[in-house]
Amino acid sequence: METSPKKPLNFDNTEIAFRNQSDADLNAGYWLFKVISSNFLTRVGPPITNFFLNIGLPIKGIIKATIFKHFCGGETIAECEKRIQQLAAGRVGTILDYSVEGEEKETVFDFTCEEIIRTIERADGDPRIPITVFKVTGIARFALLEKLDAQQTLNDAEQAEFDRVKVRCEKICRNAFERKVPIMIDAEDSWIQDTIDQLAMDMMRKFNKNGIIVYNTYQMYRHDKLASIKADHEIAKAEGFILGVKMVRGAYMEKERERAAAMGYPSPIQPDKAASDKDYDESLRYSMVNINEIAIVCGTHNETSCRLLTELIDQYNVEYNHPHVYFAQLLGMSDNLSFNLSDAGYNVTKYVPYGPIKAVMPYLFRRAQENTSIAGQTSRELGLIIKEKKRRNA
Repeated sequence: METSPKKPLNFDNTEIAFRNQSDADLNAGYWLFKVISSNFLTRVGPPITNFFLNIGLPIKGIIKATIFKHFCGGETIAECEKRIQQLAAGRVGTILDYSVEGEEKETVFDFTCEEIIRTIERADGDPRIPITVFKVTGIARFALLEKLDAQQTLNDAEQAEFDRVKVRCEKICRNAFERKVPIMIDAEDSWIQDTIDQLAMDMMRKFNKNGIIVYNTYQMYRHDKLASIKADHEIAKAEGFILGVKMVRGAYMEKERERAAAMGYPSPIQPDKAASDKDYDESLRYSMVNINEIAIVCGTHNETSCRLLTELIDQYNVEYNHPHVYFAQLLGMSDNLSFNLSDAGYNVTKYVPYGPIKAVMPYLFRRAQENTSIAGQTSRELGLIIKEKKRRNA
């Protein structure tokens, strides 16, 4: 019996992309991206907003009803339930992302550790939340990680502080292991990344022996990260654990280049976008060849890379819902990729950030700036919304 040919993916299908959004949701998204498209507002907005929040002006309600509502799930796990349901209606999973960062106090790190564990507990037994995530800077002081990366000797107090970081990291990953809920460790600035990589590898050694639990994140806009994936794969093979790889292009390019220039060391960033794209797509090819030994989360808003991965899945006869292959995008962006992929039967997830509004503002500012810095991202989002509005009104 002949099977019908596979229907080609159409990432411009706005009916599927926005079918879980009301007309009011679409209009809100339209005006938000119109505002974000103004480089001036994106540049001056963060300091003005922080000033208003710090002096107590009542603008939290405005923020919550606009940019926060678009890019975040809520202020608490419970508030994210509506978003979890909405995504699940389109067969897209939720990654609960407690997006509080830049803190300094041990009490805050302990609270963040427990909150991340609460996301694991919430995900346990709920297929709508297939993966969880955390940032090491959520449970550790940045300057301490920086000192470790620079291979400077820690004093006794600092060593005790880092021991507590390792305890928090293992506590999170052990909870994930015991509940069989995979967890990703996000990538950060290059000058603290070696320490994060070492923590991630240690956790994979402990918890990835019999299945995928822990993922590390590789930023492919760095020129050394394709080699890192291959080297880490060799270690994983030799030591008998599955390598968890979330590949992203990266989020800190301008800061990385500026710091390298100011401090006089070679920039870790690729020479151009084409080089980043080449390494990203090669990381997909390499991982798919070794899909029994490498579990991947393809974190990208790049249509070409998403399409390539679907082709590789077919080429290597991998099941569309294979537990080692996930696509991931950010909430509020690239719904045309997420929902058309999920409609075709692939494993797809969205990062759903949450947390107190003031604490999540750095994340929101990055999303707004990212949309203006990625060539065509804002106009792409606007164009798709306009297309769907016209379709509905036809």
